[in-house]
Amino acid sequence: MIYLAKEDIKHTLGKFIVTAMGVGMLLGIVLIMIGVYRGMIADANVILDDLDVDLWVVQEGTLGPFAEASRVHEDLKHTLKGYQAIDKSEAITFQNIQIPFHKKQLSVMAIGYDIYGDITPINRKRLIAGRILKNEHYEIVVSDKTDYKLKDKIALGRDIYTVVGITHATVASGGDPLVYISLKDAQVLQFTYTNKRIQTDRARGIKSGDAHLVNAIIATIHKAYDVQTVAEDLRKWLHKSVYTRVQQSDVLTKYVVEKASKQIGLFTVILIAVATIIISLIIYTMTLEKMKEISIMKLIGLANTTIIKMIVQETLLLGVLAFIFGNIFSHIIYTKFPKNVVLQTPDAISLLIIVIIASIIASFVGVKKVISADPTAAIGG
Repeated sequence: MIYLAKEDIKHTLGKFIVTAMGVGMLLGIVLIMIGVYRGMIADANVILDDLDVDLWVVQEGTLGPFAEASRVHEDLKHTLKGYQAIDKSEAITFQNIQIPFHKKQLSVMAIGYDIYGDITPINRKRLIAGRILKNEHYEIVVSDKTDYKLKDKIALGRDIYTVVGITHATVASGGDPLVYISLKDAQVLQFTYTNKRIQTDRARGIKSGDAHLVNAIIATIHKAYDVQTVAEDLRKWLHKSVYTRVQQSDVLTKYVVEKASKQIGLFTVILIAVATIIISLIIYTMTLEKMKEISIMKLIGLANTTIIKMIVQETLLLGVLAFIFGNIFSHIIYTKFPKNVVLQTPDAISLLIIVIIASIIASFVGVKKVISADPTAAIGG
């Protein structure tokens, strides 16, 4: 009967609430960890969503340009444009670099693209200040996570870049902020060596000719054509690895964030197991504290099933209350995390079901103690 559990909880209400809050914080961390995984998946697809292209052409035999290094010739974009199925095609580069950040260094991913091309990686809906790139040299659009303002100067390589635009929620799969520069500047940063390196290479008879390279060619196709069929044809004739948008998303999910997702999954399972054990110990302790009362109930003829219901109901109330506190806790602190945390209702509902099941399992500890209670223990205090 629910009133038995209610009356019993009243005697230790403060302790019951504090305990629920403690377990709730643990469950809140579980929700945060699930949210971190969801955030990683969301971050991994930011670039794909903003580019919104059908095909990715990368170096043969690689999972480029995100899971593996990839280098292809820039003029391959002109070859692609010659295919009847291709609507637009452009060259693009991706490079992890360090920029000054509060007297330290901040890791960012620099995307280089042709500012006069047909495809731009900058989503204008994410542009919160300034403009996109208009000049081929020394301009940069940064994420608001970098804390740079319009007209700030950033030293990259041997050149100084001016911030002309600021975007919001633009991050790479690893959570690093995105910055955007022209393709020509990106090629200089990634493929051009220092003067001393060029000098020593020439002394060795090596000619530097990498400035015409890019990391990938991206393309869109006409609506009348099937993406998979076009991709297969391009693999055959270009001798390159060609990925559709869905395949590139799978590559990011499987090869870029897979290990992190497994770690988060393992920690989540461990935390749920720990929460179950803690609830079991709490219920066991609460049962021990009222063994005299339970013995009296049994002595006056109260059935074991009635007392067991009280224990199970208290456990469920503790689990549900802990879940509510955990939800509140997670929504209060998730914005403080450096990486994107995405809290979703289905995840919370799934956790609630797990908590209810775990609470029922935990109540077995108290139930076992109730069944073994000796009614005569109530006699004589």
